[in-house]
Amino acid sequence: MEAILRDVPEDRILRLTRELPFTAEQLFAAFRDPETLAAWWGPSGFTNTFHEFDFQPGGYWRFVMHGPDGKNYQNDSRFLEITEPTEILFRHLSAPHFQTTIRYEPLEQGCRLDWQMAFDDAHTRDAVAKFAGDGLAQNVDRLTATLSARLPK
Repeated sequence: MEAILRDVPEDRILRLTRELPFTAEQLFAAFRDPETLAAWWGPSGFTNTFHEFDFQPGGYWRFVMHGPDGKNYQNDSRFLEITEPTEILFRHLSAPHFQTTIRYEPLEQGCRLDWQMAFDDAHTRDAVAKFAGDGLAQNVDRLTATLSARLPK
């Protein structure tokens, strides 16, 4: 299995931290369930077709993101560590290569989501930041909208 990146320099990291009105368990479940995950994964306007989703350490996640421009983006990842309900680590195997760490920190009201993408080098991180723009924030916006619509009020 791929080595887990630890203590990555900040110039190789894209990060988004946000407090959300959901529990860690609800946020974790929104990732664990492939139907729910497919509904919110990716920037605005994207849809997903999952081909494999083996949510366990060493398991593969293979899917195609369909862009609003009609382009398809193959994604291949492998889960490295999963600690329910507080942490998910996976390695993006297709280019560009990176490791995603998603942490859910319970708060008195809701949960703090810390989403970190660690790249192999600063050049790749900078290129993805230019290409992806605010895609990470859009991803979390879609997660919030999906859970708000699906969970009882």
